[in-house]
Amino acid sequence: MGRAALIVSAGILVSRILGLVRESVMAALLGAGTDAAVYVAAFAIPDVLYYLMAGGYLSITFIPILSRHLANDDEAGQWRSFTAIAKPVTAAMVLITGTAMVFSNQLVDAVYVTLPRLLDSDATVALGPSELAQVAHLTRIVLPAQTFFMLGSLLAAVQYAHRRFALPSLAPLVYNLAIILGGALGPSLGLAGPEGFAWGALAGAALGNFGLQLYGARKVGLRWVKGVAWRTPVMGEYLRLAIPLMLGQSIAVLDAQFIPIFGQTLGESAISQLYYGRRLNMFPVGIIAQAAGVAAYPYLARLSEEGKLSEMSEVLTKALRYTIFAGFGAAAAVYAAAAPAVRLAYQRGDFLSSDTVAVAAALTVYSLSIPLWGAHQVYSRGFYARRKMWTPVAIGTLWTVAGAGIYWWLVRSYGAIGLATASVVTMALYTLHLGTAWHRQRDVSGFQGLLGVTGRSALSAAAAAAAGLLVVKLVTGPAGSISQLGSVAGLGVATIIVGGIFLAGTRLLGGTEMSELRASRRVSD
Repeated sequence: MGRAALIVSAGILVSRILGLVRESVMAALLGAGTDAAVYVAAFAIPDVLYYLMAGGYLSITFIPILSRHLANDDEAGQWRSFTAIAKPVTAAMVLITGTAMVFSNQLVDAVYVTLPRLLDSDATVALGPSELAQVAHLTRIVLPAQTFFMLGSLLAAVQYAHRRFALPSLAPLVYNLAIILGGALGPSLGLAGPEGFAWGALAGAALGNFGLQLYGARKVGLRWVKGVAWRTPVMGEYLRLAIPLMLGQSIAVLDAQFIPIFGQTLGESAISQLYYGRRLNMFPVGIIAQAAGVAAYPYLARLSEEGKLSEMSEVLTKALRYTIFAGFGAAAAVYAAAAPAVRLAYQRGDFLSSDTVAVAAALTVYSLSIPLWGAHQVYSRGFYARRKMWTPVAIGTLWTVAGAGIYWWLVRSYGAIGLATASVVTMALYTLHLGTAWHRQRDVSGFQGLLGVTGRSALSAAAAAAAGLLVVKLVTGPAGSISQLGSVAGLGVATIIVGGIFLAGTRLLGGTEMSELRASRRVSD
């Protein structure tokens, strides 16, 4: 599992670097005003439709089915199951996508005008009629990509079940590269503003998330079985696993969509600035949290199918310990280096120094969520591996509903920073509730070992972040006047100071995570 996590983490690292390049190109060409806000808004409806079809969970729902076939050495059965699920899922997604494209103007108006005013009758929406028309146009471009994402998730699940992680890890690389090329080449192709980025997103989904994954799945033996009926028992099994995920969208899924919806009342700049801050924060989240969840899940699912529940609980607890440990260290580094990181990543072209100050302020708040994202990814996959879909769904739905109220109150009270704070608060409450539900199960170990690593890591991270922020300010000066060279120096200083203090602090407080990792690496070698 550790080697799998390294493969996934390496792929995510390269993908996140390309993602930063993508956001940097977008910031330079679109700035943090109307064009950027339109681009961000155009993805909300396609993303929500994708998640309503449980597209983000296809791997989660399909891997347990494949794992059962693999545990029984039933190779033919796994390909019949793949065909039985892929046919109706693809047909449904094409139908829904086509309908959404026809009614895109009405959907955009409902999301960005009607909904904000329902939440607050006095709200002034930032996007006018011409901007909303552009959002609808870009939405129609992006919508077909969701079908490629859906099929790609099934094809990636085939590879994950066979413990092949390399090609699925390349999908976001191709996707990001295509968006970069689309945005950079768009003006020369006559595509104004954000339209080139939107066409790049569609091309990246087709090539990376579908084409490349089809090749990878065929390499592990994927076959399309002719004559499989539209209604099969395995499709019923899939629906029993997927329907809870379709009905209960959690705050972890909808958090990104809340930015344009609630940010509408704060102005166009607030939408794009919060978007940039959150995207930069997702860099370490992807490397730590996503890698831990993706790499652990096939092993957890296999152990669950084999009935080895105590071994499964042990694997999950160990994954949690390392994820929490790494998450707090990353949070301290991002908190301390927020201003130079934003300056280095975004400030060029139409992205101004005032935007750097606003985005850095949001990033310092978002950074507090990094360990929470990591724990959430591992806990949720524990439930999914045991096919207990309704538990995380019920908890996620509860905190999505409650979170909407938290967002509304904090946005009204504190503006853009309130929106970022609401994201952290709701994720904290959701993760705590999810973890409590997991450890209350009779055949699962308790919080032993997790409270210790959380306490040690939190104390060490707080000290490291405070010291790192002080030194970074001395090196770089005020956030609004950091030079390019100063931002590089600030990041270097933050890495050394925060890393040194965090590792020393956790070791002084009795932490063994780093020594265990070194020992496991020697054993692996």
